[in-house]
Amino acid sequence: MRPADLPRLSGERLQAGLWEAVLDLPTGAPPPGIEALYGDRTLPGVTACPDPDRPGRHRLSVPIPADLLSDGVQNVLIRDRSTGTTLAHVSILAGAVLERDVRAELDLLKRAFRDHCREIPVFQRLSQRSGS
Repeated sequence: MRPADLPRLSGERLQAGLWEAVLDLPTGAPPPGIEALYGDRTLPGVTACPDPDRPGRHRLSVPIPADLLSDGVQNVLIRDRSTGTTLAHVSILAGAVLERDVRAELDLLKRAFRDHCREIPVFQRLSQRSGS
């Protein structure tokens, strides 16, 4: 499939335990059967409601069950049931252990960015001028 033939998601958000997005389909495409998967578990309550004012546009909503939430990273896949195409990933990060992981990751990214900037002549000149 070409990118123009694929469904597109936008406006993704998670609020009050409900993940929502807008699904735009190519002209004339049938609405897909959307499913949400957590591991091998299919999550209940997924809806895709057509927007009466915009043909080809659907409003998706996926309730995130409270029992899914625990320490660490939990991933939910949103996909087209008929093709198996993954449309989105919803990652939920929680817990005290996570704080250390995020800080370590941020330190790694900062170090890599500084190293990268040192390799670029423009940044080297700017650094020398500022005395860094």
